[in-house]
Amino acid sequence: MGDFVHLHVHSEYSLLDGLGRTDHLAKEAARLGQPALALTDHGVMHGAIEFFRNCKKQNVKPIIGVEAYLTPHGRTMRDRDSQKDNVRHHLLLLAQNMTGYKNLLQICSDAQMKGFYYRPRIDADYLAAHAEGLICTTGCMAAEIPALLVSNEGRPPQEAKALERLRWYLDVFGRDRFYVELQEHSIPELTRINKTLFDWAGQHEIPLLVTNDVHYVTEAEAKAHDTLLCVQTGSLVKQPNRMKMSDGSYYLKSLDEMRAIFRPLVDLPESAFTNSLKIAEMCAVDLEDSSFHLPDLPTEHLPDDVMPRQFKESKDYAGFLRYLTEKGLVEKYGDHAHSPEIQARMEHELNIINSMGFAIYYLIVWDLCRYARERNIWWNVRGSGAGSIVAYAVGITLIDPLRHALIFERFLNPGRISMPDFDLDYPDDQREEMIRYTIERYGSDRVAQIVSFGRMKARAAIRDVGRAMDVPLSEVDVLAKHITAIPGKPCTIDDALNPEHEFYSAELKGQYEQAEHVHELVDFARTLEGVARHSSVHAAAVIITDQPLTEYVPVMRAQGSVITEAVTQFEFPICESIGLLKVDFLGLSTLTVMRKAAELIKERRGLDFNLENIPMDQPEAFQALPHLPSPEKAFELLAKGDVTGVFQVEGSGMRRVLTDMKPTKFEHIVAAISLFRPGPMEYIPTYIARMHGKEPVEYKHPRLESILSETYGIIVYQEQIIQIAAQLAGYAPGEADQIRKAVGKKIKAKIDEHRSMFVAGSVANGIEKEVAEAIYGDIEFFARYGFNKAHAADYALVTCQTAYLKAHYPVEYMAALLTVERNNTDKIGMLVGECRAMGIPVLPPDVNSSRVDFTIDDRDTGPAIRFSMSAIKNVGEGPIEEILVVRDQDGPFADIDDFCNRVDLRHIGRRALEGLIKVGALDSFGVKRSQLLALVDRMINLSSSTHKAASVGQISMFDLGGSFDAPQTGSILYPLPEAPEISQKETLAWEKELVGTYLSDHPMQKYLSEIKSANTMLLAELDETLHGKQVNVAGVVISVRLHQSKKGEPMAFVEIEDTQTSREIVVFPRPFAAHKELLAEGR
Repeated sequence: MGDFVHLHVHSEYSLLDGLGRTDHLAKEAARLGQPALALTDHGVMHGAIEFFRNCKKQNVKPIIGVEAYLTPHGRTMRDRDSQKDNVRHHLLLLAQNMTGYKNLLQICSDAQMKGFYYRPRIDADYLAAHAEGLICTTGCMAAEIPALLVSNEGRPPQEAKALERLRWYLDVFGRDRFYVELQEHSIPELTRINKTLFDWAGQHEIPLLVTNDVHYVTEAEAKAHDTLLCVQTGSLVKQPNRMKMSDGSYYLKSLDEMRAIFRPLVDLPESAFTNSLKIAEMCAVDLEDSSFHLPDLPTEHLPDDVMPRQFKESKDYAGFLRYLTEKGLVEKYGDHAHSPEIQARMEHELNIINSMGFAIYYLIVWDLCRYARERNIWWNVRGSGAGSIVAYAVGITLIDPLRHALIFERFLNPGRISMPDFDLDYPDDQREEMIRYTIERYGSDRVAQIVSFGRMKARAAIRDVGRAMDVPLSEVDVLAKHITAIPGKPCTIDDALNPEHEFYSAELKGQYEQAEHVHELVDFARTLEGVARHSSVHAAAVIITDQPLTEYVPVMRAQGSVITEAVTQFEFPICESIGLLKVDFLGLSTLTVMRKAAELIKERRGLDFNLENIPMDQPEAFQALPHLPSPEKAFELLAKGDVTGVFQVEGSGMRRVLTDMKPTKFEHIVAAISLFRPGPMEYIPTYIARMHGKEPVEYKHPRLESILSETYGIIVYQEQIIQIAAQLAGYAPGEADQIRKAVGKKIKAKIDEHRSMFVAGSVANGIEKEVAEAIYGDIEFFARYGFNKAHAADYALVTCQTAYLKAHYPVEYMAALLTVERNNTDKIGMLVGECRAMGIPVLPPDVNSSRVDFTIDDRDTGPAIRFSMSAIKNVGEGPIEEILVVRDQDGPFADIDDFCNRVDLRHIGRRALEGLIKVGALDSFGVKRSQLLALVDRMINLSSSTHKAASVGQISMFDLGGSFDAPQTGSILYPLPEAPEISQKETLAWEKELVGTYLSDHPMQKYLSEIKSANTMLLAELDETLHGKQVNVAGVVISVRLHQSKKGEPMAFVEIEDTQTSREIVVFPRPFAAHKELLAEGR
């Protein structure tokens, strides 16, 4: 082996403490000629697999370790005394073999799950029980033995205790797996520690080991790492007493550098250096297991008529999947299920599924869908799985893959080395129930959500570094804004500095080259860019394992809104790559809207809708209910662009596509969703022109017509690329998918290889070489941007179904939509505007009519939507339930006295009561809002007295009073205070603030006819496609934020609002000077 190995190394996964990325660390070790490298992050193993693979790429032997936290001697990992347990020691552990690696997984997991107190901790007894296969050292200065050798808060060094602990470690690990570790980082105490440890090593025949406490890769990164520590602690670089490293030596040093720093330690034997090589030779951990670890299907909850007993007893998953498929095909296709086409497709899919061992995966997902169906939990599957007729037959997917020409090989083929993936959408208010069902079925120790890392993006890195360097915020803000921010097209700092890049910023480049402090700031930010900043939980992914999780992954404590007991320490690509089953449970609010709309439709019209019977196109092609209205009206709605609240097509850009396209069938929506993306977007005009016969459809070869006719000669879908390669060049379907992958991942060698194969195969099939090359050129372009048709079809299904509900059941649909969005005041304003545009009245909240949800009031003049009380700010569901329980029990409130008498206003609270009054929820009592606001304290006091009296059986003031119809009736709230009515302007301002929209009027109402004649656009219609164009808009000024331009001239950011939504607009210095008097709130 080589000359030295670093065994004490922190990566970026020692969050905001380590800076080194695992690939950079591996490359530097290789550059230094060092044969191996360890990873020992603080208390976690986030980077273990990634590090292992990056080292393998560099031909560097990976050593997996951790710097764990150990409780003080005599304290257990379960102790939580704030005086005694706020200290913990570092503990360096390295996996010698797979037993040691498994022990590290367990140690890191239990430290998090059982020992966490400020840090994830273990205790000495736990360590001893899990020491097999592990190599241990005395550690750094923060480790147990060195810490005892340092005086602390007036306490002298405890050498006797330190020696006692040294002997304990020696007993646990033995001389072959325990090392005295020496470090040197310009810390005075280390000199004495090293001397003592050196002497003890000789006395007790313990081998020595020198290490460097690596926190970044190269010496040049020392200052950037120092800045990172400032980001972590919220301090400034210039602060003298902040947390910082002792010097700039915490990087991967060469052997010569290591010898140099330890030269003062006289008599240090060569073995102190070569022992790093010895340990590297001792360590042999292989993490290249490519097998899958799929759980068994729990069957005890499945009745025999669902899963016949013979399949339960035999665990014949392939047989049971065939049974379900054959049964489902008959349900879906009737007599046609036995046709050669369907039978051949079924056999083809089952052969591949079974040969790859994924029948159990299908059944696991089938069981989730079965449970959802039983519980009336709506779901949809997104992704390429819609291409499987087996998935369609067993009830996982909802789209007929034969009718829509969806390809199974895009989902699963023998060339695919990763597990297939059904992404499951559930209503966002029922997603938790589905995860809890999964935990119940498979066990809490085998189900976990997955960690995710927030990383420093370019703008954030500039802002963080600027803050640490104490650069003025205004200057940092300008620098950050030179980084282009376009969703889906990330721009790095290097991109912004590169004159050849589309996101090049001449301004940033100029400042970078001219100002020294900017140069330093940007360079530090470039180093920090992309580094992990914090951990969170993946929004959807859940792991299910066949053995306890810690057999495969370390886990950590769940925090925040996490449903599972544990969260994996590995990110989801790593979990998938080591053969673990990942299931995505996505929360989709649209499904909640659809379910709530269906509930209202059933209540009012008797129709029982679900995702499997809402038409998306021709009713006969779907399991639609009898006598339903035609879907044509839904497509008319889409063609007119009336798409507010319609899934996936609400944006103004897509709205314009639909109005130009005038779709008439499901396939048009699939294409629109697929084309409205960077790249293929430029072909939308061509698609539409060809669709309407205004441009001829052309094919580079006649054989392309059968594949591309549905998209008018344009390659839109990835599936079309597979079909072209198969039918023109003779590729097997699984091989054809490799073209898409090669181009999509921009693997030039593979692209060139496939070009030769494609052209040769096409020529062999009678196609001219020049034509074949031109077709491959098209494939190469579209494969970069082409959309997964099955995925687009999944989206389009929900698009068409939401359009259908909105078109035919508008009141129910909009009421449901408002209910789901009730906590989003910005969205509420837009949706109320949409209701009014649709001719649906929206009635204000009323304590005698409103409920938690938006409801429908059927009146003589037609149905109207009644505003929800829970949509009022400061009025939570607790106060609302208090009102509803009383109202539902004894009927509507007769007057204000009755309301105060029956509702315990102590449980409502002042803020909630004032909110109800301000938005008019008590207007039906015939008292002015100004008077009610003046009465609030009296109302609460009298209500409180009444309910206190009732609780002890006394007579209250209300029992002695009467109704509020007139003064002589004896109302205890009479006489009313004199209070002038509130101005309309203030009333509207309250309504806007508390519910996000105007209820009693709208400031623009009297100007609407003039606005329409001025050819204005709605603010909601503005998007990036209008960049550089002049448009007319009209709105009310909501807020004005004054600003100064780079030249010091006054300008403003102005938020304006129309009847549907609001937008912030920039008013530059010249127009601001000319029109600043108009920029007043309320104008």
